[in-house]
Amino acid sequence: MTLRLWPRSLAARTALVLLFGLAIVQGGGLTIHALDRLDLQRFSQMRDIAIRIMSVYRGVIGAPAPSQNRNIGENGDQIWLPPGYAAILSPFPPLTDLTPAGPGVQSVIRVSLNISQLPAEFRPRQVRVLGGVEVGRIAVGLELPQGGWLDIQAPIEPLRPWHSPNFLVAFLAMSLAAAALTLWAVRRLTQPVRTLALAAEALGRDVNSPPLPEDGPFEVATAAAAFNTMAGRIRRFVQDRTEMLTAIGHDLRTPITRLKLRAEFMEDDEQRRKMLADLDELEAMVSATLAFGRDAATGEPVVSLDLAELLKTILDEATDARPEAAGGLDYEGPAHLAVRARSLSLKRAFTNLVGNALAYGGNAHVRLLSHGKLLTIEIEDDGPGIVPEELDRVFEPFHRIESSRNRETGGVGLGLPIARNILRAHGGDVTLANRQQGGLRACVTLPA
Repeated sequence: MTLRLWPRSLAARTALVLLFGLAIVQGGGLTIHALDRLDLQRFSQMRDIAIRIMSVYRGVIGAPAPSQNRNIGENGDQIWLPPGYAAILSPFPPLTDLTPAGPGVQSVIRVSLNISQLPAEFRPRQVRVLGGVEVGRIAVGLELPQGGWLDIQAPIEPLRPWHSPNFLVAFLAMSLAAAALTLWAVRRLTQPVRTLALAAEALGRDVNSPPLPEDGPFEVATAAAAFNTMAGRIRRFVQDRTEMLTAIGHDLRTPITRLKLRAEFMEDDEQRRKMLADLDELEAMVSATLAFGRDAATGEPVVSLDLAELLKTILDEATDARPEAAGGLDYEGPAHLAVRARSLSLKRAFTNLVGNALAYGGNAHVRLLSHGKLLTIEIEDDGPGIVPEELDRVFEPFHRIESSRNRETGGVGLGLPIARNILRAHGGDVTLANRQQGGLRACVTLPA
Protein backbone atom coordinates (compact mmCIF):
# COMPACT_ATOMS: atom_id res chain seq x y z
CA MET A 1 0.00 0.00 0.00
CA THR A 2 2.86 2.39 0.86
CA LEU A 3 4.55 1.74 -2.46
CA ARG A 4 1.30 2.34 -4.34
CA LEU A 5 0.62 5.63 -2.54
CA TRP A 6 4.19 6.93 -2.94
CA PRO A 7 4.42 8.47 -6.44
CA ARG A 8 7.17 7.48 -8.85
CA SER A 9 8.05 10.81 -10.43
CA LEU A 10 10.41 13.31 -8.80
CA ALA A 11 7.98 16.18 -9.35
CA ALA A 12 5.10 14.32 -7.69
CA ARG A 13 7.26 13.27 -4.73
CA THR A 14 8.62 16.79 -4.22
CA ALA A 15 5.15 18.31 -4.51
CA LEU A 16 3.72 15.74 -2.10
CA VAL A 17 6.42 16.43 0.52
CA LEU A 18 6.03 20.20 0.17
CA LEU A 19 2.23 20.02 0.34
CA PHE A 20 2.47 17.77 3.39
CA GLY A 21 4.83 20.26 5.02
CA LEU A 22 2.51 23.11 4.04
CA ALA A 23 -0.42 21.29 5.62
CA ILE A 24 1.54 20.80 8.85
CA VAL A 25 2.62 24.45 8.94
CA GLN A 26 -0.88 25.68 8.15
CA GLY A 27 -2.38 23.33 10.73
CA GLY A 28 0.12 24.50 13.35
CA GLY A 29 -0.56 28.14 12.52
CA LEU A 30 -4.29 27.55 12.68
CA THR A 31 -3.93 25.82 16.06
CA ILE A 32 -1.86 28.69 17.46
CA HIS A 33 -4.41 31.17 16.14
CA ALA A 34 -7.24 29.14 17.68
CA LEU A 35 -5.49 29.03 21.06
CA ASP A 36 -4.90 32.78 20.96
CA ARG A 37 -8.49 33.24 19.93
CA LEU A 38 -9.61 31.10 22.88
CA ASP A 39 -7.77 33.33 25.32
CA LEU A 40 -9.22 36.44 23.71
CA GLN A 41 -12.73 34.99 23.67
CA ARG A 42 -12.43 33.88 27.29
CA PHE A 43 -11.30 37.36 28.35
CA SER A 44 -14.12 38.97 26.37
CA GLN A 45 -16.63 36.51 27.84
CA MET A 46 -15.55 37.22 31.44
CA ARG A 47 -15.56 40.94 30.79
CA ASP A 48 -19.07 40.77 29.30
CA ILE A 49 -20.32 38.79 32.33
CA ALA A 50 -18.79 41.35 34.69
CA ILE A 51 -20.38 44.27 32.81
CA ARG A 52 -23.81 42.60 32.95
CA ILE A 53 -23.40 41.83 36.66
CA MET A 54 -22.47 45.47 37.32
CA SER A 55 -25.56 46.56 35.34
CA VAL A 56 -27.77 44.44 37.60
CA TYR A 57 -25.96 45.77 40.67
CA ARG A 58 -26.50 49.37 39.56
CA GLY A 59 -30.21 48.69 39.06
CA VAL A 60 -30.53 47.21 42.51
CA ILE A 61 -28.39 49.74 44.37
CA GLY A 62 -30.16 52.65 42.72
CA ALA A 63 -33.61 51.54 43.88
CA PRO A 64 -35.08 52.34 47.32
CA ALA A 65 -34.35 49.67 49.87
CA PRO A 66 -37.97 48.42 50.24
CA SER A 67 -38.30 47.83 46.48
CA GLN A 68 -34.87 46.29 45.77
CA ASN A 69 -36.01 42.74 46.21
CA ARG A 70 -39.18 43.41 44.24
CA ASN A 71 -37.17 44.93 41.39
CA ILE A 72 -35.22 41.79 40.69
CA GLY A 73 -38.12 39.56 41.74
CA GLU A 74 -38.26 35.88 41.10
CA ASN A 75 -38.35 36.36 37.35
CA GLY A 76 -36.58 39.68 37.14
CA ASP A 77 -39.75 41.65 36.48
CA GLN A 78 -38.20 45.10 36.78
CA ILE A 79 -34.51 44.54 36.08
CA TRP A 80 -33.80 42.66 32.89
CA LEU A 81 -31.58 39.61 33.31
CA PRO A 82 -29.92 37.96 30.31
CA PRO A 83 -30.97 34.35 29.53
CA GLY A 84 -29.47 31.92 32.00
CA TYR A 85 -28.69 34.59 34.62
CA ALA A 86 -30.13 34.42 38.13
CA ALA A 87 -30.01 37.11 40.87
CA ILE A 88 -31.14 37.04 44.49
CA LEU A 89 -30.92 39.39 47.52
CA SER A 90 -29.90 37.66 50.73
CA PRO A 91 -28.80 38.80 54.19
CA PHE A 92 -26.03 36.21 54.03
CA PRO A 93 -23.03 35.71 51.75
CA PRO A 94 -23.69 33.51 48.69
CA LEU A 95 -23.82 29.85 49.67
CA THR A 96 -23.34 27.64 46.62
CA ASP A 97 -21.60 24.42 45.78
CA LEU A 98 -18.99 26.38 43.87
CA THR A 99 -15.43 26.91 45.00
CA PRO A 100 -13.58 30.19 44.61
CA ALA A 101 -12.66 30.97 41.01
CA GLY A 102 -9.07 30.83 39.79
CA PRO A 103 -6.75 33.82 39.89
CA GLY A 104 -7.21 34.58 36.19
CA VAL A 105 -11.00 34.68 36.37
CA GLN A 106 -10.88 36.57 39.66
CA SER A 107 -8.64 39.24 38.15
CA VAL A 108 -10.68 39.73 34.96
CA ILE A 109 -14.02 39.89 36.84
CA ARG A 110 -12.80 42.33 39.51
CA VAL A 111 -11.13 44.63 36.98
CA SER A 112 -14.13 44.56 34.61
CA LEU A 113 -16.60 45.36 37.41
CA ASN A 114 -14.87 48.76 37.52
CA ILE A 115 -16.06 49.41 41.08
CA SER A 116 -13.77 52.42 41.46
CA GLN A 117 -15.98 54.38 39.06
CA LEU A 118 -18.95 54.19 41.45
CA PRO A 119 -19.56 56.84 44.09
CA ALA A 120 -18.10 55.83 47.41
CA GLU A 121 -21.51 55.35 49.02
CA PHE A 122 -22.61 52.91 46.27
CA ARG A 123 -19.54 50.71 46.20
CA PRO A 124 -19.93 47.11 47.41
CA ARG A 125 -18.17 46.30 50.66
CA GLN A 126 -16.98 42.89 49.44
CA VAL A 127 -16.83 40.99 46.20
CA ARG A 128 -16.68 37.20 46.07
CA VAL A 129 -16.13 35.34 42.78
CA LEU A 130 -16.95 31.60 42.71
CA GLY A 131 -16.98 28.90 40.04
CA GLY A 132 -15.21 29.13 36.76
CA VAL A 133 -14.74 27.62 33.31
CA GLU A 134 -14.41 24.08 34.66
CA VAL A 135 -17.95 23.99 36.05
CA GLY A 136 -19.52 26.06 33.27
CA ARG A 137 -20.92 28.83 35.46
CA ILE A 138 -19.80 31.65 37.68
CA ALA A 139 -21.31 33.26 40.78
CA VAL A 140 -20.48 36.78 41.99
CA GLY A 141 -21.51 37.91 45.46
CA LEU A 142 -21.61 41.67 46.10
CA GLU A 143 -22.13 42.95 49.66
CA LEU A 144 -24.41 45.98 49.46
CA PRO A 145 -23.39 49.20 51.24
CA GLN A 146 -26.53 49.15 53.45
CA GLY A 147 -26.07 45.46 54.25
CA GLY A 148 -27.09 42.19 52.69
CA TRP A 149 -25.75 40.46 49.65
CA LEU A 150 -26.62 40.47 45.95
CA ASP A 151 -25.83 37.01 44.53
CA ILE A 152 -25.73 36.84 40.73
CA GLN A 153 -25.05 33.60 38.84
CA ALA A 154 -24.21 33.51 35.14
CA PRO A 155 -23.58 30.61 32.75
CA ILE A 156 -20.26 30.30 30.93
CA GLU A 157 -20.98 29.35 27.34
CA PRO A 158 -18.52 27.03 25.55
CA LEU A 159 -16.12 28.85 23.28
CA ARG A 160 -16.27 28.50 19.50
CA PRO A 161 -12.81 29.29 18.11
CA TRP A 162 -13.78 28.20 14.57
CA HIS A 163 -16.98 30.19 14.45
CA SER A 164 -15.64 32.68 11.94
CA PRO A 165 -16.62 32.07 8.32
CA ASN A 166 -14.47 34.91 7.05
CA PHE A 167 -11.41 33.46 8.73
CA LEU A 168 -12.02 29.97 7.34
CA VAL A 169 -12.57 31.34 3.82
CA ALA A 170 -9.36 33.35 4.05
CA PHE A 171 -7.49 30.34 5.44
CA LEU A 172 -8.69 28.07 2.62
CA ALA A 173 -7.88 30.72 0.01
CA MET A 174 -4.34 31.12 1.36
CA SER A 175 -3.86 27.35 1.51
CA LEU A 176 -5.05 26.87 -2.08
CA ALA A 177 -2.86 29.73 -3.30
CA ALA A 178 0.17 28.30 -1.50
CA ALA A 179 -0.56 24.81 -2.89
CA ALA A 180 -0.91 26.16 -6.44
CA LEU A 181 2.34 28.11 -6.10
CA THR A 182 4.07 24.99 -4.75
CA LEU A 183 2.89 22.85 -7.66
CA TRP A 184 3.93 25.49 -10.18
CA ALA A 185 7.36 25.90 -8.59
CA VAL A 186 7.95 22.13 -8.42
CA ARG A 187 6.93 21.69 -12.04
CA ARG A 188 9.16 24.56 -13.09
CA LEU A 189 12.16 23.36 -11.08
CA THR A 190 11.88 19.72 -12.23
CA GLN A 191 11.40 20.62 -15.89
CA PRO A 192 15.19 20.42 -16.56
CA VAL A 193 15.18 16.88 -15.19
CA ARG A 194 12.42 15.88 -17.60
CA THR A 195 14.27 17.62 -20.43
CA LEU A 196 17.45 15.74 -19.55
CA ALA A 197 15.55 12.42 -19.46
CA LEU A 198 13.97 13.09 -22.87
CA ALA A 199 17.38 14.06 -24.28
CA ALA A 200 18.92 10.85 -22.92
CA GLU A 201 16.09 8.83 -24.47
CA ALA A 202 16.54 10.65 -27.79
CA LEU A 203 20.28 9.97 -27.65
CA GLY A 204 19.56 6.28 -27.15
CA ARG A 205 17.36 6.29 -30.26
CA ASP A 206 19.57 8.47 -32.41
CA VAL A 207 23.19 9.18 -31.62
CA ASN A 208 22.98 12.28 -33.82
CA SER A 209 20.14 13.86 -31.84
CA PRO A 210 20.43 17.64 -31.31
CA PRO A 211 22.27 18.87 -28.20
CA LEU A 212 20.60 20.31 -25.12
CA PRO A 213 20.40 24.10 -24.75
CA GLU A 214 22.97 25.18 -22.17
CA ASP A 215 20.94 27.91 -20.49
CA GLY A 216 18.93 28.39 -17.31
CA PRO A 217 20.26 28.26 -13.73
CA PHE A 218 23.94 27.47 -13.16
CA GLU A 219 23.33 23.86 -12.07
CA VAL A 220 21.03 23.17 -15.03
CA ALA A 221 23.45 24.73 -17.54
CA THR A 222 26.33 22.70 -16.04
CA ALA A 223 24.35 19.46 -16.30
CA ALA A 224 23.35 20.26 -19.91
CA ALA A 225 26.97 21.01 -20.83
CA ALA A 226 28.13 17.74 -19.24
CA PHE A 227 25.42 15.83 -21.10
CA ASN A 228 26.35 17.44 -24.42
CA THR A 229 30.02 16.60 -23.82
CA MET A 230 29.12 12.99 -23.08
CA ALA A 231 26.87 12.80 -26.16
CA GLY A 232 29.70 14.21 -28.33
CA ARG A 233 32.13 11.61 -27.02
CA ILE A 234 29.64 8.80 -27.62
CA ARG A 235 28.99 10.16 -31.10
CA ARG A 236 32.70 10.26 -31.93
CA PHE A 237 33.22 6.78 -30.47
CA VAL A 238 30.39 5.28 -32.51
CA GLN A 239 31.53 7.11 -35.63
CA ASP A 240 35.14 5.95 -35.20
CA ARG A 241 34.11 2.35 -34.62
CA THR A 242 31.73 2.40 -37.58
CA GLU A 243 34.32 3.98 -39.86
CA MET A 244 36.90 1.44 -38.72
CA LEU A 245 34.50 -1.45 -39.34
CA THR A 246 33.59 -0.08 -42.76
CA ALA A 247 37.23 0.49 -43.67
CA ILE A 248 38.18 -3.06 -42.67
CA GLY A 249 35.29 -4.46 -44.69
CA HIS A 250 36.26 -2.33 -47.68
CA ASP A 251 39.93 -3.33 -47.48
CA LEU A 252 39.01 -7.03 -47.31
CA ARG A 253 37.39 -6.95 -50.74
CA THR A 254 40.71 -6.78 -52.61
CA PRO A 255 42.37 -9.83 -50.97
CA ILE A 256 39.11 -11.77 -51.31
CA THR A 257 39.11 -11.07 -55.04
CA ARG A 258 42.76 -12.18 -55.31
CA LEU A 259 42.03 -15.35 -53.39
CA LYS A 260 39.15 -16.12 -55.75
CA LEU A 261 41.46 -15.76 -58.73
CA ARG A 262 44.10 -17.99 -57.19
CA ALA A 263 41.50 -20.56 -56.22
CA GLU A 264 40.65 -20.98 -59.91
CA PHE A 265 44.12 -22.43 -60.49
CA MET A 266 43.65 -25.22 -57.96
CA GLU A 267 43.71 -28.65 -59.60
CA ASP A 268 41.54 -30.35 -56.96
CA ASP A 269 37.95 -29.57 -58.01
CA GLU A 270 36.45 -30.43 -54.63
CA GLN A 271 38.87 -28.21 -52.71
CA ARG A 272 38.41 -25.43 -55.27
CA ARG A 273 34.65 -25.58 -54.87
CA LYS A 274 34.85 -25.46 -51.06
CA MET A 275 37.33 -22.60 -51.09
CA LEU A 276 35.20 -20.57 -53.50
CA ALA A 277 32.14 -21.22 -51.31
CA ASP A 278 34.02 -19.96 -48.25
CA LEU A 279 35.20 -16.91 -50.15
CA ASP A 280 31.65 -16.19 -51.31
CA GLU A 281 30.46 -16.38 -47.73
CA LEU A 282 33.27 -14.11 -46.60
CA GLU A 283 32.41 -11.65 -49.36
CA ALA A 284 28.76 -11.68 -48.30
CA MET A 285 29.81 -10.91 -44.73
CA VAL A 286 31.96 -8.03 -45.94
CA SER A 287 29.11 -6.65 -48.03
CA ALA A 288 26.76 -6.90 -45.06
CA THR A 289 29.33 -5.16 -42.88
CA LEU A 290 29.62 -2.31 -45.37
CA ALA A 291 25.83 -2.03 -45.49
CA PHE A 292 25.72 -2.00 -41.68
CA GLY A 293 28.23 0.86 -41.64
CA ARG A 294 26.29 2.81 -44.25
CA ASP A 295 23.09 2.45 -42.23
CA ALA A 296 24.83 3.70 -39.08
CA ALA A 297 26.18 6.77 -40.85
CA THR A 298 23.08 7.61 -42.87
CA GLY A 299 21.85 11.17 -42.88
CA GLU A 300 18.49 10.43 -44.50
CA PRO A 301 15.88 13.08 -43.62
CA VAL A 302 12.63 12.33 -41.83
CA VAL A 303 9.59 12.56 -44.13
CA SER A 304 5.92 11.75 -43.98
CA LEU A 305 5.08 8.33 -45.48
CA ASP A 306 2.22 5.84 -45.63
CA LEU A 307 3.28 2.91 -43.44
CA ALA A 308 0.47 0.66 -44.66
CA GLU A 309 1.46 1.19 -48.31
CA LEU A 310 5.13 0.63 -47.41
CA LEU A 311 4.34 -2.75 -45.84
CA LYS A 312 2.20 -3.81 -48.79
CA THR A 313 4.96 -2.74 -51.20
CA ILE A 314 7.49 -4.86 -49.29
CA LEU A 315 5.16 -7.87 -49.53
CA ASP A 316 4.62 -7.27 -53.26
CA GLU A 317 8.37 -7.13 -53.85
CA ALA A 318 8.84 -10.32 -51.82
CA THR A 319 6.16 -12.00 -53.97
CA ASP A 320 7.99 -10.94 -57.14
CA ALA A 321 11.29 -12.27 -55.78
CA ARG A 322 9.79 -15.56 -54.54
CA PRO A 323 6.67 -16.43 -56.54
CA GLU A 324 6.41 -19.81 -54.83
CA ALA A 325 5.72 -18.05 -51.48
CA ALA A 326 2.97 -15.79 -52.83
CA GLY A 327 0.23 -17.70 -51.01
CA GLY A 328 1.95 -17.24 -47.67
CA LEU A 329 2.26 -13.47 -47.82
CA ASP A 330 -0.62 -11.37 -46.56
CA TYR A 331 -1.30 -8.03 -44.90
CA GLU A 332 -3.89 -7.16 -42.23
CA GLY A 333 -4.58 -3.64 -41.04
CA PRO A 334 -5.73 -0.20 -42.17
CA ALA A 335 -5.45 0.72 -45.85
CA HIS A 336 -3.52 3.91 -45.07
CA LEU A 337 -1.61 5.15 -42.04
CA ALA A 338 0.67 8.18 -42.18
CA VAL A 339 3.84 8.35 -40.04
CA ARG A 340 7.02 10.41 -40.06
CA ALA A 341 10.14 8.33 -40.61
CA ARG A 342 13.19 7.77 -42.79
CA SER A 343 11.57 5.91 -45.67
CA LEU A 344 14.58 4.00 -47.05
CA SER A 345 15.85 2.96 -43.62
CA LEU A 346 12.41 1.87 -42.45
CA LYS A 347 11.83 -0.06 -45.64
CA ARG A 348 15.10 -1.92 -45.16
CA ALA A 349 14.21 -2.81 -41.57
CA PHE A 350 10.85 -4.32 -42.54
CA THR A 351 12.38 -5.96 -45.61
CA ASN A 352 14.89 -7.72 -43.35
CA LEU A 353 12.12 -8.89 -40.98
CA VAL A 354 9.86 -10.11 -43.81
CA GLY A 355 12.82 -11.78 -45.50
CA ASN A 356 13.74 -13.41 -42.21
CA ALA A 357 10.20 -14.84 -41.92
CA LEU A 358 10.29 -16.11 -45.51
CA ALA A 359 13.73 -17.65 -45.15
CA TYR A 360 12.98 -19.63 -42.00
CA GLY A 361 9.20 -20.03 -42.05
CA GLY A 362 8.30 -19.98 -45.73
CA ASN A 363 5.58 -17.35 -45.18
CA ALA A 364 5.00 -13.94 -43.59
CA HIS A 365 1.78 -12.63 -42.07
CA VAL A 366 2.01 -8.87 -41.47
CA ARG A 367 -0.44 -7.18 -39.12
CA LEU A 368 -0.56 -3.39 -38.47
CA LEU A 369 -2.27 -2.16 -35.29
CA SER A 370 -2.73 1.38 -33.96
CA HIS A 371 -2.94 2.09 -30.21
CA GLY A 372 -3.24 5.88 -30.03
CA LYS A 373 0.33 7.19 -29.90
CA LEU A 374 1.86 3.74 -30.44
CA LEU A 375 1.92 1.56 -33.54
CA THR A 376 2.44 -2.20 -33.45
CA ILE A 377 3.51 -4.23 -36.48
CA GLU A 378 3.50 -8.00 -36.06
CA ILE A 379 5.30 -10.26 -38.58
CA GLU A 380 4.56 -13.93 -38.06
CA ASP A 381 5.83 -17.08 -39.72
CA ASP A 382 5.13 -20.81 -39.40
CA GLY A 383 8.76 -21.87 -39.04
CA PRO A 384 10.48 -23.85 -36.28
CA GLY A 385 10.86 -20.84 -33.99
CA ILE A 386 13.80 -20.13 -31.69
CA VAL A 387 14.75 -21.55 -28.32
CA PRO A 388 13.88 -19.00 -25.59
CA GLU A 389 17.52 -18.52 -24.59
CA GLU A 390 18.36 -17.25 -28.08
CA LEU A 391 15.45 -14.84 -28.59
CA ASP A 392 17.55 -11.81 -27.68
CA ARG A 393 20.98 -13.07 -28.74
CA VAL A 394 19.94 -13.24 -32.40
CA PHE A 395 20.11 -9.43 -32.42
CA GLU A 396 23.84 -9.56 -31.81
CA PRO A 397 25.88 -8.90 -35.00
CA PHE A 398 26.94 -12.08 -36.84
CA HIS A 399 25.12 -14.32 -34.37
CA ARG A 400 23.33 -17.24 -36.01
CA ILE A 401 21.49 -20.31 -34.74
CA GLU A 402 22.87 -23.27 -36.65
CA SER A 403 20.07 -25.70 -35.76
CA SER A 404 17.37 -23.76 -37.61
CA ARG A 405 19.01 -20.79 -39.37
CA ASN A 406 22.12 -22.09 -41.01
CA ARG A 407 24.35 -20.58 -43.66
CA GLU A 408 22.60 -22.39 -46.48
CA THR A 409 19.20 -20.91 -45.65
CA GLY A 410 20.15 -17.68 -43.90
CA GLY A 411 22.41 -14.68 -44.18
CA VAL A 412 25.48 -13.68 -42.24
CA GLY A 413 23.74 -12.56 -39.03
CA LEU A 414 23.33 -8.83 -39.63
CA GLY A 415 19.71 -8.61 -40.81
CA LEU A 416 18.13 -8.51 -37.37
CA PRO A 417 20.76 -6.18 -35.81
CA ILE A 418 20.34 -3.76 -38.70
CA ALA A 419 16.53 -3.86 -38.32
CA ARG A 420 16.74 -3.24 -34.56
CA ASN A 421 19.20 -0.34 -34.98
CA ILE A 422 16.95 1.31 -37.57
CA LEU A 423 13.79 0.87 -35.49
CA ARG A 424 15.43 2.14 -32.31
CA ALA A 425 16.70 5.17 -34.22
CA HIS A 426 13.02 5.85 -35.02
CA GLY A 427 12.06 5.70 -31.33
CA GLY A 428 10.73 2.15 -31.53
CA ASP A 429 12.00 -1.39 -31.02
CA VAL A 430 11.59 -4.98 -32.15
CA THR A 431 11.27 -8.13 -30.07
CA LEU A 432 10.90 -11.79 -30.95
CA ALA A 433 8.59 -14.37 -29.37
CA ASN A 434 7.59 -17.93 -30.17
CA ARG A 435 3.96 -18.47 -31.10
CA GLN A 436 1.92 -21.03 -29.17
CA GLN A 437 0.77 -22.67 -32.39
CA GLY A 438 4.31 -22.76 -33.75
CA GLY A 439 6.46 -20.30 -35.58
CA LEU A 440 7.97 -16.96 -34.64
CA ARG A 441 6.46 -13.51 -34.11
CA ALA A 442 8.47 -10.33 -34.61
CA CYS A 443 6.72 -7.49 -32.78
CA VAL A 444 7.72 -3.97 -33.88
CA THR A 445 6.67 -0.86 -31.98
CA LEU A 446 6.87 2.65 -33.42
CA PRO A 447 5.63 6.04 -32.25
CA ALA A 448 2.55 7.17 -34.18
